[in-house]
Amino acid sequence: MEKRVKGCSSLKGEVAPPGDKSISHRAVILNSIASGKARIANFSSGDDCLAMLSCLRALGVEIIKESGLLTVSGVGKEGFAEPADVLNARNSATTMRLLAGLLAAQPFLSIITGDESLRSRPMARLIHPLRTMGADIWGRGCDSLAPLAIKGGQLRGIDYTSPVASAQLKSAILIAGLFAEGGTTVEEPATSRDHTERMLGAMGADLKRDGLKIALNPPTSLSPIDITIPGDISSAAFWLVAAAIHPNAHITVTKTGINPTRTGIIDVLLQMGAKLRVKNERMEGGEPVADLEVESSELEGTEIGGCIIPRLIDEIPLIALAGSLARGTTTIRDAEELRVKESDRIGATVKELSKLGADIEELPDGMVIHGGRELKGGECHSHHDHRLAMTLGIAGLVAHGETVIYGAEAVDVSYPCFWQDLERLTQ
Repeated sequence: MEKRVKGCSSLKGEVAPPGDKSISHRAVILNSIASGKARIANFSSGDDCLAMLSCLRALGVEIIKESGLLTVSGVGKEGFAEPADVLNARNSATTMRLLAGLLAAQPFLSIITGDESLRSRPMARLIHPLRTMGADIWGRGCDSLAPLAIKGGQLRGIDYTSPVASAQLKSAILIAGLFAEGGTTVEEPATSRDHTERMLGAMGADLKRDGLKIALNPPTSLSPIDITIPGDISSAAFWLVAAAIHPNAHITVTKTGINPTRTGIIDVLLQMGAKLRVKNERMEGGEPVADLEVESSELEGTEIGGCIIPRLIDEIPLIALAGSLARGTTTIRDAEELRVKESDRIGATVKELSKLGADIEELPDGMVIHGGRELKGGECHSHHDHRLAMTLGIAGLVAHGETVIYGAEAVDVSYPCFWQDLERLTQ
């Protein structure tokens, strides 16, 4: 599918981003492990989360959607059933990695695969700790790639020092730790998003954080919780940047999660001089939520790297776009994890924004963006990466002429209504 976007004279209105993808994943898998029913409102409709639902249903969990609510009937720690077929995580690394933690504790064989992109993403970092806990796991490429074959069993708790700040890896180990004998600790090199820890605590798990270390003592059972999923800040980020870089814009993004492990994009935009206000802060379902108001801004280049990177890893293509239109130079370092996302997100971002006139140098772990450029419409490709597709859509709003984005359907992974919202805000 191709999408054509033209520069617009104004960009104004209010938009509610879809339910947070990360929190949706955790709400459904953790409530499946709980004993009893839970109702989930504003569950993400993206393909990634639908893949999680499909896999959990194949494991015997009853999940019903009606009147906009998802009702999950948790089966407890011992109620999962052996799947009759291969589980398909589609494009969702979160589905594959979190489910691997669950499947590692199950007394049956399961096989989980995904699309071509997911089958190329690194899994050795996941296989090693789960094997150490006592699970049998095999994968392609000398046990480094999916599909994964998992023969679960009785696990033992471990003390694990993670080589990367990865919420998916941390969550997989903690989920496996729910079933293990003895406690499990995970220590990260930097803080990654903490939705799993927040939700486990709300469900009654004995979980403590000490600096970069999380300690979990396995509970007898988890209590189900009803939750309204806040808006996804990674989806909201597209409108925050769009309003900041457009010369005639004023956008309010409502009901957005502002978990401090996810708000790096807000910090960077403020650092660059964006006219951004956080309003109506409140707590919903254990997560901080607010409305975000942004208007046309004169941005300055900046430098980012180090511990902020895990807090904005998904938004780096957008920061590169903002840097292209800012005054001065923007430098992004320590983001080598982007090389193993849905695409090589560093290389793909540099390649596609350069087609539109941006001046970007590729680095092994990031990029250098020379700002102050005028973007011009052109033909570009999403590389089957939902975040790059949306970044190119926002670029098209400020480029002269028409921008054609091939592979535009990639947005369905996380934000199926993105193109409709873009059209509405340009009217």
